[in-house]
Amino acid sequence: MARLEDSVVVLLAAGLSRRYGAVGKLVADFRGQPLAQHAATTIAALPFSRRIAVCRTGDDDLTEMLAGLGFEVVRNPDTARGMGSSLAMGVEAAGAPEALVVCLADMPLVDGGHIRTLVERVTPGGIVASVEDERGAPTPPAAFSREYLPELLRLEGDKGARHLLQIAQRVVAREGTLRDFDTPEDFRGQADR
Repeated sequence: MARLEDSVVVLLAAGLSRRYGAVGKLVADFRGQPLAQHAATTIAALPFSRRIAVCRTGDDDLTEMLAGLGFEVVRNPDTARGMGSSLAMGVEAAGAPEALVVCLADMPLVDGGHIRTLVERVTPGGIVASVEDERGAPTPPAAFSREYLPELLRLEGDKGARHLLQIAQRVVAREGTLRDFDTPEDFRGQADR
């Protein structure tokens, strides 16, 4: 069983927001705050040994906000290479923690209790991923034991670590909390939920 205090979290916040529009979705308003601030605040409240955020080069407002919440910011100058490159950069910055947790900045509803459970279920040589229900596809947030760090460092493309999540132990998240926000339509009707 891993401990938060011996684990590092990587928040992926370098997406191109192609489906959202002109303004980057991670700084778009969601319930009175920038979208990414929700995930970042949840993570900042947990006693990780380190918090790393991977952002696009030039995303200064987002970078400043995340640094203000205690994240070490790594800048990806070529996010067109896909999520795999951002994840590999975050893993490289993390060193060799007992466990590494990967969270997505466009998933504002994930709660700290769920992230804690993921870490606590990681065993040596193990991976733990989130699912919406028992039959759901595994997704981030996910926690990886240190044995997987070399493989994560080699990731490329836009599929990230999806192939590794297929072999992960699964933890069911509270209903509706694994939703990600990609388009303006996703934000509509979410003000008070």
